[in-house]
Amino acid sequence: MTKEEKFFNALKDIFIGAKIEGVGGFVNLMKIKTKYYDNIEKILKDDIEKALENYPTFRDELFDKLYTFFSRYFTESGSVYFNSTPFHNNVYEKVYTDDKDVILFWKTHMLYYVKTDRLFRSIPVEFDGKKFYFDASKIENKKANEKRELIYKLKEIKKDNTIVFDVYYSEKGSKTNVENILREVKKKKIDLNYDDLEKAFRIFERQREVDYFIYKNAKEFLQEQFNLWLYQYFWNGGKEWNVDRVNQLQILKDIAYKIIDFISQFEEELKKIWNKPKFVKNSNYVITLDRIVSKESGLSVLKKILNHKNIEKQINEWKELKIIDDSFNKNEIIVNDVFGDKLNDKYKFLPIDTKYFKDLELEIVGLFDDLDNELDGWLIKSENYQALNTILPKFKERVQTIYIDPPFNKEKDADYYYIIKYKDSTWATILENRLRLAKEILKDTGSIFVRCDYNGNWIVRPLMEEIFGKENFRNEIAVKRTVMMKRETRKLEVEYDILINYSKNLVNSKFNLIWEEIQPKWSKMPIKYNKGGPTGKPIIIENKKFIPPDGYSWAIGNEIANEMYKNGRLKIEKDTLYVLFDKRAVGTNWLDISGYSTNWGFSTENSEVMIKRILEISSDCGDLVMDFFLGSGTTTAVAHKLRRKWIGVELGEHFYSVVLPRMKKVLAFDKSGISKEKEVKEKYNEKLAGGFFKYYELEQYEETLRKVNYENSDLFDSSDKDIYNQYIFMRDLKLLDTLEIDYENNKVNVNLSKLYENIDISETLSNLLGKWLKKITSNEVIFEDGEKIDIKNLDYKLIKPLIWW
Repeated sequence: MTKEEKFFNALKDIFIGAKIEGVGGFVNLMKIKTKYYDNIEKILKDDIEKALENYPTFRDELFDKLYTFFSRYFTESGSVYFNSTPFHNNVYEKVYTDDKDVILFWKTHMLYYVKTDRLFRSIPVEFDGKKFYFDASKIENKKANEKRELIYKLKEIKKDNTIVFDVYYSEKGSKTNVENILREVKKKKIDLNYDDLEKAFRIFERQREVDYFIYKNAKEFLQEQFNLWLYQYFWNGGKEWNVDRVNQLQILKDIAYKIIDFISQFEEELKKIWNKPKFVKNSNYVITLDRIVSKESGLSVLKKILNHKNIEKQINEWKELKIIDDSFNKNEIIVNDVFGDKLNDKYKFLPIDTKYFKDLELEIVGLFDDLDNELDGWLIKSENYQALNTILPKFKERVQTIYIDPPFNKEKDADYYYIIKYKDSTWATILENRLRLAKEILKDTGSIFVRCDYNGNWIVRPLMEEIFGKENFRNEIAVKRTVMMKRETRKLEVEYDILINYSKNLVNSKFNLIWEEIQPKWSKMPIKYNKGGPTGKPIIIENKKFIPPDGYSWAIGNEIANEMYKNGRLKIEKDTLYVLFDKRAVGTNWLDISGYSTNWGFSTENSEVMIKRILEISSDCGDLVMDFFLGSGTTTAVAHKLRRKWIGVELGEHFYSVVLPRMKKVLAFDKSGISKEKEVKEKYNEKLAGGFFKYYELEQYEETLRKVNYENSDLFDSSDKDIYNQYIFMRDLKLLDTLEIDYENNKVNVNLSKLYENIDISETLSNLLGKWLKKITSNEVIFEDGEKIDIKNLDYKLIKPLIWW
């Protein structure tokens, strides 16, 4: 193979990435990349031939140098970043080593982290005379970074006894039917047991796992890297340079820049797809009966609900949630007295899910004249970067408190809902991407709490310092971990996690000092040092003067001391002041409360008492609270109980199996957790529950990639720009096939159903325009500023950022 062939083969491999099978957005992406590359390779070769006309002897060296440089910046996933950075290649890269991950995240800090996935290929597996074949062509790639299991379906058993499986990702908890597989195999008289089957599955699953990234500015990065590399080449390459040599190296730079231009075009398109606002779909509302009947015409709407064909489905859900029992009678929901029909107080907190009553949904939400302000919260099923980026215009600087418990970066993967084993650089990039958006969502008075353990605190703290500023650091708090039965043998047991707390602006931040009761104890009057200043004023009780030690002051003043003396909380013994302490201000040691709980069967479920303390310190009733690593839903549950508004973002399937049911139970009145505490009962109890929230899904990056249309045969236009610098994707349809041109009436109609079913255009526009919803009707949406939009005849210009970028 010539050096030219070696370079072009490598460029194609590293640009397109490793071949993957299956269906989905990333498969579509690889096809687009292949088409893109095939079109430009011929043009690039022609340009190289012209450049080498006067320097034919430079050919091999040119391709050798191009190969050496570009091969270090691509990965099997087709992502552009430092793939191979041995220290001797470049002085600039001496922060790296050959066999270890980059310190912190210099390797990936200029990237958007997309997901971690395996590059599955169809492969044969054979051991102990047993033969298997795994067909990976039907695997639908993961939409985001959720942890999903593979399932195997028996496809056929060939004549040579090869057992063939179709491989899929599990949907909604589906499992491999091992018993059925063994039964079918036994019919063919093949000796196969459970252990053999599991071994075959594990061998198939050993395929390479890769991280997918998108470069924030690939062109700038690669040009910078090339210039530094070329500088080193000049510096170490010799003492004298003639004109021909300089011209040769100029050719090298020109060709390298053209390659960089064409690479960066694709990365720029991916970045635009990644950052484009996403459609809201599959939205529903959950509202308790008291909220419905509190509105004019609400009782008549409730009667329609109770007579609806799907009311039994709703009743069955209430029973599954244990909100009602088998003795429930729907006819008792509305009772009659001398004033007429009214809602039975016994059932006023029953939560209605509009998914059962879609034909009545507009009538239900139409009862509200200030819809978003009357909602208690929003649950969003989405990868959290896409969610933060999409809702940012709507919620910018509106959130008072953010709490997140991101998946800890542990040494090995385990039985969690998420991937938890990352390279340090990747984990840091995941957080960096999301924390920058989180800062924009926070109010100026707001603050953020990030939970981590000893594997991640050294990464989180400098990240937070960079994004929020060193001056806005507030506290590092120790939180009690779950007690492990198995003790450590070669190191001390880890008994706490860390909460790292920063303010958006420490000077303006909201802070509530909270107190906890302790065993009453008499102690000497506390003093405080005056840092070289004068001795403080005395306390005078019953004409007796008590002077503090020289250079100190009493911790409380004379007026408060006398009040405490009258109330029996201060006494005098042997000419000494004593104070009765029965409360103390909460500090940074939270080992007195549990950091985890197990009420919802979730392996990393945060305790309600810990979230309560966080929210009481940093927010007040009516404030908006957010958690974009929601997990089991503890943050939103506690926020609701404490009369805060809330936003929760979660990507896993447990959104529907854990989080949503939990919040419905909270609306109906959940007796568990902090509900038993005295001060909570004043706000949230059997007579003070209820609520109203919205839940929906967001279009995902993977889904957009799958829908994007890049079918134009002519990639280049005839503009004055050269092919490397004209943005070739400007001519593609992308998602424009959702538009229908009515030439007769000179009108463009929008048909979003071509993209997805059940798009919620009102919420989509609310996020896109950054305006809160005031009222929704069948024909229009009205925003808080009074703007009205006709959603039946939607102006395509409004949704342009969603379908063409």
